[in-house]
Amino acid sequence: MIRYPFLKEGTTIGVTAPSSGVEPDMHGLLKQAIRRMEEDGFAVSTGDTVWTQHKAKSAPAGLRGEELNRMLQDDRIGLVLPPWGGELLVEVLEHLDFERIGDKWILGYSDISVLLLAVTLKTGLATAHGSNLLDLRAGTPDATTAKWREALTTPAGGAVEQRSSESYQLEWKNRLPGEEETEDDSVFNLTEPTVWKSVSGGDVGFNGRLLVGCIDVIRHLIGTPYGDVQAFRETHLPGEPVLWVLENCELNTADLRRSLVQMKLAGWFDNCSGFLFGRSPANSPVGGYTAVDVYRDLADELGVPVLYDIDCGHMPPQLTLINGALAQVEFSEEKGTAHLIQVFK
Repeated sequence: MIRYPFLKEGTTIGVTAPSSGVEPDMHGLLKQAIRRMEEDGFAVSTGDTVWTQHKAKSAPAGLRGEELNRMLQDDRIGLVLPPWGGELLVEVLEHLDFERIGDKWILGYSDISVLLLAVTLKTGLATAHGSNLLDLRAGTPDATTAKWREALTTPAGGAVEQRSSESYQLEWKNRLPGEEETEDDSVFNLTEPTVWKSVSGGDVGFNGRLLVGCIDVIRHLIGTPYGDVQAFRETHLPGEPVLWVLENCELNTADLRRSLVQMKLAGWFDNCSGFLFGRSPANSPVGGYTAVDVYRDLADELGVPVLYDIDCGHMPPQLTLINGALAQVEFSEEKGTAHLIQVFK
């Protein structure tokens, strides 16, 4: 079975950087995000790693692991929330004590999805794929982003309902180095109408246990002790199908295809009920081979529904998706919208 943490009001949020820290010229935004959490009633415990960044990481792997272990084992901390993703979280995994992780939420995306997936696969503890700390610094977040708090305060046995967003971000707003946003600024620039799409066409409905991540980085868990999907399914989800939610940050379509084939050959897609692919700033075609071609090939090979351009990943806003939760997806082709219910059972 899956264990679901519960975020208590007024609990302490642990802010640590197991991947990338924050450069000095962005410290103002980090402080603004911390203030926002405090104004919302949380205490905040900030580690040393969030304030530093050198050679593609916040600190050496051992130091990042030590700080993360402290927060994961501290009963006073109810949520571990990194500032954002990065590049080299995979270095930290061998330094973590998975057996001593407390029942608390970990929230994030991008490179943080390596940690999320590894923790859920190794321990059966639900983790939350969604906004990072810097995404949550706005006074009034959009409706999709704001769902993170409801999702994390849903008790075991309960359910959280979400819908596809109305609009998404195509480009990030420009900000001068060292310039701090005002309280009235929105974090995202949501200008484009959101339209979810289906490979097969027509309305689609399916369900399964969610496993979520950024393909670029979670693929490197294959063949390691931290990526044993089969053992996880046998131990925690016997006989239940998995619904994969995947997003692509930087891969061209050939690399995307290679990665998905590798996942399939490693058994990750055994007893899979379907796929949701996030909007992507990448997906550059190779030789006329497009992302839709990739999705169609996967749907044909596995005989499962595939939806794409969903609210997940590096083109905000994004849904808060719980690794291990039982999800039901209903998609309307005519409207290009979807209804998602996650049940914590």
